[in-house]
Amino acid sequence: MRAVVAVAGVLWWLMAVGVDAQRQFQVYASIVDDTGGPASNVLPSDVRVLENGVEAAVISVEKVNIPVKLQLLVDNGVGLGSDNIAHLRNGVRGLLEALPLDMEVTFVVTGGQPRFLVRPTTDRAAILKGVDLLAPDRGAGKFVEALTEAAVRIERDKGNYTAVIVAFGTTAGDLNVLERDVEQLVKRLRAHPTTVHVVLLSLVGSTSTVGGQNQTNVGIGVTEITGGRFTSLAAPNRLATLLPEIGLQVAKVHELQRQQFKITVDRPAGASGELGEVSISAFGGLGVESVSFDGRVRD
Repeated sequence: MRAVVAVAGVLWWLMAVGVDAQRQFQVYASIVDDTGGPASNVLPSDVRVLENGVEAAVISVEKVNIPVKLQLLVDNGVGLGSDNIAHLRNGVRGLLEALPLDMEVTFVVTGGQPRFLVRPTTDRAAILKGVDLLAPDRGAGKFVEALTEAAVRIERDKGNYTAVIVAFGTTAGDLNVLERDVEQLVKRLRAHPTTVHVVLLSLVGSTSTVGGQNQTNVGIGVTEITGGRFTSLAAPNRLATLLPEIGLQVAKVHELQRQQFKITVDRPAGASGELGEVSISAFGGLGVESVSFDGRVRD
C-alpha cells in the first residue's frame, strides 16, 4: 500500500490483485477531520473511489467499530532463565499498561506447555495481576504450539474484531515442528484478520537447540504473512523497553480500528473478475488515515 497527497485530500491506493468481487465491493477506511481527530460523520459524497482509474459509485458509508483483541504469549522457560524474569515482568507490565482499558487481553505462558495466566478479559486489575503470577519454568518454551492454540481461539471466536498476537519466545524449545502443523497455523491466521508480532531472545550460553531455528523460521514467517513485526534480541534487559513500545503500537491500531467507515461501492461499468487497483480520496477537509479490504489497520 502507498499513500500520496492529492489536492482534494489524502489519496490511498490499494493493490487488490487476488481479491475477488461481484458487482459491489467494500473498503474500510479510517477517516479524520481537519483537526486530525476521527470524523464524526462521512457521507457518500465526501469520498471518491476509483478502480483502475475509473470512478465507481459510492453506495453507502457506514461507521463501524472493529476493536482489537490481544493475545500475549510469553516464554518463561529455560531459554529465558530465572535470572532474567524481572526484565520480562517489567516489559510485560509496561506493554499491558500501554493498552486502552477497554481492550480484551488473553495472557498465556509457554514454558513447559502453554497455559493461561489470565483468560480473555477486559478487567485491567485481573490482567495486571497476571504479571505478579509470572514465574520461571524449568521446561522449554512451546512457541509454535502456543501460536497454534492462539490461532484456534481466534478461529472459534466469531465476534467482529481484529486479532493481535504478541509472542515472546526464546531459542530453547520446539525441537519437532511438523510442516503440516505450520501450514495449518498459517491457514488459520489468514482466515481471520490477524497481526502477529514476535520477539525472539537468544542468550549466549543458554540452553539453545535446533528448536531455535524452528522458532526463528516460524516467527519470521508469521510476521511477514500477517504484516507484523519480528525482533531478534540478545540482551534480555531490552525487554523492559521493547515490549511497551509494541504495546503502544497495538494501542494506536486499536483506536484506529474503532473509528473506521465501511464504504460500499458499485464497480465501474464493464468491470468484472478480480479487482484491480483501487484508490480512495476524501474531500471537505477530511483525510484518510488507513484503508483495507478486511477492516484491519496496518501500522
